[in-house]
Amino acid sequence: MARHKPATPSSLTEVLAYDEALDRRVCGVSLSEERETRFAEEGAHDPTATHYYVLEELFSHLDFDGSSHLLDVGCGKGRVLAHFVRQNYPGKATGIELDPELAEVAARWVGHYDNLSIICGSVLDIDLSRYTHFYLFNPFSPGVLQTFIESLEAQLTHPATIVHMSDNGDTWHYVGRSGWTELASGSIQYGHNARGYPFTVYDCPQHYTIWRYEP
Repeated sequence: MARHKPATPSSLTEVLAYDEALDRRVCGVSLSEERETRFAEEGAHDPTATHYYVLEELFSHLDFDGSSHLLDVGCGKGRVLAHFVRQNYPGKATGIELDPELAEVAARWVGHYDNLSIICGSVLDIDLSRYTHFYLFNPFSPGVLQTFIESLEAQLTHPATIVHMSDNGDTWHYVGRSGWTELASGSIQYGHNARGYPFTVYDCPQHYTIWRYEP
């Protein structure tokens, strides 16, 4: 199926404008979200939508087919799901969000797509065995992450691919565990315009690692 080519923004302002335009084209609403979480006591971090150009880079490492099912952990208003349908990936994608207000926004636009769905609740309370791919952009505290990884290991009976991006150095939670293989890693802080000149997108580096888990 056709894939959209990555954009080449030249400033953070252009990145945000590109995000806004794609949000409204795919979903009819803005999916940007920058506010403090109301669920910090449960280990949730502040919701932050991933920029489309970052998703284009990260998802270039992934393979989907008709049996694939992606789970976006801490999906906010659903930017990752919007990227999924915009790129015409085969399979299904589900977002899970602890905040009912954000989940409601996502559920309204997601209802227009048969291969997308939203769950309002904690990822620690659902069946993880149905998913083949997982996306995490620093959704929760190290303690919750540790429990999530242990839940994956306990429930999965098939191989799965996990994309984890964070500014907290969370990679070490996966290192040394049986069945885990690192497929790719990198760091994103700057964008580069058409001439190759950098501009700041994130205040500090966002390290990402892509893992393959084989039960």
